[in-house]
Amino acid sequence: MSIDRIVMAFAGSVVLVSLGLAHYVSSNWLWLTAFVGFNLLQSAFTGLCPLAKILKAMGVRTGCAFS
Repeated sequence: MSIDRIVMAFAGSVVLVSLGLAHYVSSNWLWLTAFVGFNLLQSAFTGLCPLAKILKAMGVRTGCAFS
């Protein structure tokens, strides 16, 4: 799995978990959803993604294996 797909899967998972926590625990968990959304938006414009940098430093490959 490439870094791009890992980032998308991680962001989607965090959004879904935070929505569940907001529903069952506290509405303050929606701030986590907003944070993830903001990071996705700024990443689209700047190309800077903290998770992608961490994954790259860990040695995860950047390209797609099927291309």
